[in-house]
Amino acid sequence: MKTSMPKQFSLLLSTLSMALVLGFCRVASAAEAKVDPVGTWKCEYEIGGQPRTSTLTIKNDGDKLAGTMDWPDQKDAKLKDVKLKDGELTFSAVRVLGDNKYNVEYKLNVDGDKLKGKGAVVTGDEKREFDFEGKREKKDK
Repeated sequence: MKTSMPKQFSLLLSTLSMALVLGFCRVASAAEAKVDPVGTWKCEYEIGGQPRTSTLTIKNDGDKLAGTMDWPDQKDAKLKDVKLKDGELTFSAVRVLGDNKYNVEYKLNVDGDKLKGKGAVVTGDEKREFDFEGKREKKDK
């Protein structure tokens, strides 16, 4: 008399194998989807109808992120409160124009080698937002 144990075992083994394959696929896609903001970004934005440019540099500083922002007339402005959560990079930088200092806050989505989001500056009682985009510079090989 034959038992159905081998058939049940075969079905169980097939189910476990499929679950492992699907699990590995999820791990692989999660690894691919990991966002990495580290690098040098050439950025463009517009304020008051005037096109502007800046260079954003993000680096690892131990277990934290750090960086600087360069504008054509101001270099190495240190970034404050650099954070990355769920693909959103946030930070602020002090923009100096003449004798005036402005704290500019950024909320940017990182998608591969592209940044896109908003910058915001408070002047007096008014908060002004502007669109902000950047492309990561390619590393020389």
